[in-house]
Amino acid sequence: MFEGFDEWDRPVGQVTIHGRSGGHGPAVVLLHGHPRTHATWHRVAPRLVSAGCTVVCPDLRGYGRSAKPSPDAEHLTYCDRAMAQDVVDLMGGLGHDRFAVVGHDRGSYVAYRTALDHPDVVTALAVLDGIPIVEALERTDARFAEAWWHWFFFASPHAERVITADPLAWYRPDPVAMGPGHHMAEENPEDLTRLLLELLPVP
Repeated sequence: MFEGFDEWDRPVGQVTIHGRSGGHGPAVVLLHGHPRTHATWHRVAPRLVSAGCTVVCPDLRGYGRSAKPSPDAEHLTYCDRAMAQDVVDLMGGLGHDRFAVVGHDRGSYVAYRTALDHPDVVTALAVLDGIPIVEALERTDARFAEAWWHWFFFASPHAERVITADPLAWYRPDPVAMGPGHHMAEENPEDLTRLLLELLPVP
């Protein structure tokens, strides 16, 4: 997995970000969703490198092997704006002043915020499974609430205690509930790569 990529832990502001990078050419950063890590992109990243891109795949703060700072009462530590700043600082530290951003699920919200807060550095934006939260909540009905009850549970004061008591039970793979592969990067990496390359300025 990630053959030919460098693996690293880089200090970024007040956190350390874990991830991998490889390739030469226009830079693109791939941001994973919840509860995943940068390994989400293991089938897409090498294809983008082969197509002439530099690819950076970090674990967002709080995920995988990246730092997990204590949360604060205002929720600023894990807000999309803080994570977007991590992305910009990481990419700058790797020598990329301008880059494309691709995000899936939670990573899509970080990707949106990166583009909104830093339009001078973002060359292209692609989001997967990234419907705006307000719109999703406005569409909520009983069927959605039953299927996605965990969204509402995350906001409770009991979520962290319950999930950390048995994380494997909480995050058990369930192909019936989630669908096989859960996301296009795993199910159909060829098509996803082709779509992303249409956005990227690859010579």
